[in-house]
Amino acid sequence: MMTPFMLLRRFCPPPCGRRWIFSSKHHYCSSATKIRIRDALTSLHTGAMVSIQGWVRSVRSQKNNLFLHVSDGSSLEPLQVVASADLNTRGLTFGCAVDITGSLEKSPSQRQTVELQAHHIKVVGECNPVDFPFKIKGHHSLEYIRQFPHLRCRTNTFSSLLRIRSEATAAVHSYFRDNGFVQIHTPVITSNDCEGAGNLFQVEPAGSDDIADKDDHFFSVPSYLTVSAQLHLEVMAGAFPAVYSFGPAFRAENSQSRRHLAEFYMVEAEICFTDSLKDVMKLMEDVFKSSTAHLLSNCAEDVWLFHKSISPGHQDKVDSMLKRTFNVISYTEAIDILNRSAQPFTFSPKWGCDLQTEHEKFLVKHCGNVPVFVTDYPYDLKPFYTRDNQDHPRHTVAALDLLVPGVGELCGGSLREERLDLLKARLARAGLESSYAWYLQLRQFGSVPHGGFGLGFERYLQCVLGVDNIKDTIPFARFSRSCLL
Repeated sequence: MMTPFMLLRRFCPPPCGRRWIFSSKHHYCSSATKIRIRDALTSLHTGAMVSIQGWVRSVRSQKNNLFLHVSDGSSLEPLQVVASADLNTRGLTFGCAVDITGSLEKSPSQRQTVELQAHHIKVVGECNPVDFPFKIKGHHSLEYIRQFPHLRCRTNTFSSLLRIRSEATAAVHSYFRDNGFVQIHTPVITSNDCEGAGNLFQVEPAGSDDIADKDDHFFSVPSYLTVSAQLHLEVMAGAFPAVYSFGPAFRAENSQSRRHLAEFYMVEAEICFTDSLKDVMKLMEDVFKSSTAHLLSNCAEDVWLFHKSISPGHQDKVDSMLKRTFNVISYTEAIDILNRSAQPFTFSPKWGCDLQTEHEKFLVKHCGNVPVFVTDYPYDLKPFYTRDNQDHPRHTVAALDLLVPGVGELCGGSLREERLDLLKARLARAGLESSYAWYLQLRQFGSVPHGGFGLGFERYLQCVLGVDNIKDTIPFARFSRSCLL
């Protein structure tokens, strides 16, 4: 006598290329369509046999059914899975990894449009919920989950951050591609100190602590992790009118602040045939607004989570930044504004001294919490490559910073000094003429007026999401006295 399973196998074959698997109580199709949870949530094909893989975010049992929420990182919203109580659910706990096969059905609940009626559940990786640092109904702060860099991607907040970061990266590349820029992969290891501040990580093979002379260096000269791609982009700007890079940068700053990392990402661009800071400012503003609009459109749920739970009310600030034209003031005007204010500052504002974070945040607030460009800094505050304004007696250069709400400095840029005599004289005064002979040659062979900027990617995320600490915007934070993993 044929059993029901034998009849099913004989008269109800599964779709081509699939086979039926039988147990004492259940059967399922072993080659069900594998689907991401993001796609399952928007699927119109109810009744389809599908397979999902992911991690259990919640478990709730009733008399006859078990309700799971399963996430695979593809969306903020999990997929609800309904399983019969007589399914083998041994080891099924919060945090475990699962492989579930079942039919995708319309959900009777208004909280979701579809749910998965489980036919088979396999626990791929067990999780002890007692020892797991994140609890099923816990609301964990960014400070708390920062203690677990190897596990924090399992939380809703940080998985949202990583999706936002990925989408923002795509938005930046899309902007430059659509506007005719050529992407340049600039080196991580370099022999130059672009910023001139000396906050460098030197690169040598492990075990080579005692270096007697230059012949002992691995590269024959002292080499460092890059602080900026700018000088390499200037090389490429001798053949392309618009270039950009998006990569890591390193600063050996002994800082525990909420705005600094030892390793971070920089978006840098260089444009040719320009002798006006207005062109650089327009590029900065366009990159910011275009990327942010893309992010709000394509990652709305994840951004909403931050604006709701991490920084309530921040959405209005972002909307204002997108709608309004950025302000422009000179460094001299900025110092005057600070000196006229009644607010006490820890660092007294003085012409010729660099702006401090407290000054930057005040200036943004003074300008209506809209980003503000500060231009024409004192000559002695900026690196050798910035273009001399030759405006004696207040000697300034064509350099600018973009200050944004909640963060302060987001971008730094300048016109580059293309006049060989002025550049040569400045390098000579700094004792750098021999080290940058190649840089001087750029001005001898078809040089054109050009300029560019660098944008700190993690600070950009801080600005858009309202995140207070920069360490919560990067997958693995590197800062003084901390290099976990």
